[in-house]
Amino acid sequence: TWKASGDLARSVCTVTCKWTYLAHENRWDASYFEKVGLGDLSRDDFFRIGSRVVPAGTALGHGLTAEAAESMGLPEGTPVSAGLIDAHAGGLGTVGTAGDPTRDLGYVFGTSSCTMTTTAEPAFVPGVWGPYHSAMVPGMWLNEGGQSAAGAAVDQLIDHHPFAPEAHRQAKAAGQSLPAWLADRVGGRDVTQLVAGLHVVPEVLGNRAPHADPHRRATVMGLGMDRGPESLLALYLATLCGLGYGLRQIIAAQEAAGAGVDRIAVSGGAGRHPLVRQILADTTGKPVVAPETDEPVLLGAAMLGALASGLRTDAGDAMRTMSRAGVINHPDAEAVRRHEGRYAIFEALQDVAARAKA
Repeated sequence: TWKASGDLARSVCTVTCKWTYLAHENRWDASYFEKVGLGDLSRDDFFRIGSRVVPAGTALGHGLTAEAAESMGLPEGTPVSAGLIDAHAGGLGTVGTAGDPTRDLGYVFGTSSCTMTTTAEPAFVPGVWGPYHSAMVPGMWLNEGGQSAAGAAVDQLIDHHPFAPEAHRQAKAAGQSLPAWLADRVGGRDVTQLVAGLHVVPEVLGNRAPHADPHRRATVMGLGMDRGPESLLALYLATLCGLGYGLRQIIAAQEAAGAGVDRIAVSGGAGRHPLVRQILADTTGKPVVAPETDEPVLLGAAMLGALASGLRTDAGDAMRTMSRAGVINHPDAEAVRRHEGRYAIFEALQDVAARAKA
């Protein structure tokens, strides 16, 4: 893809988050590979995985080869940057809108969810991955949590409802996804009233953070005999509330370990609807900011390209000048109060489910 100069390079993001590279010490840790019988991977200074590790945004080689440039419609030699994992690129594209990346938690809300928290000093949070040095914002630390199923949990649970096939038909006729169609049906009604008596712990694939238990499963309490659209809507909203309460738990666990945040910077298809963002704000008590761009992952990648080409001096410069906040959903004080009781029930149901799995 690019004209190589010397040995090929690996991004510090991938080898730190997914392998055993200690970026804060600029070295690999071979102990894990030796312990599991893969010591050959660590031979010759980890040549098989990558001996040369560089920060994201580092220019690689001499840019695009002629063949790659022609296929992309770009000039030969266009700078190529060491990249980031997709969610991490999205985090880079969202957490800088406040001017200080440590203020915002990046919440990538898609099929699953990923939380990206930036700190100046390392924070060790039980049940949350990291801290990783320079894995997202160069020179800073990253804690990574999330939910094993988010948008997928919504789909899984609402598709069990008797009205779901008809709702899918009506949503398709309107040119919408079923979640968006349901969200539009709320209008100006009070979400906590619509979900009264119905509680969902949407852990269909376990709890990624902060309990780190892959064996947990979803719990639904309060289902009645209603088989119509309002009952389906309530199940959808209660599932969103459950995701919000799970996000609140992650934020609380990180804050207790010294990695607190002021806002949630949301990205991903599931977070585009204003109702979804408002529910996240009300269930967590944090403002939810949507980036101005619809594609923060691509924006984060563009920031890396700007670093590689020299158009931006560092990641802070790129975030300040290339990312902008769009709509901000502020928590409604009365809604936050009403969610407190539901949050207590959510945690109680989690405890029951954890015991019931045995």
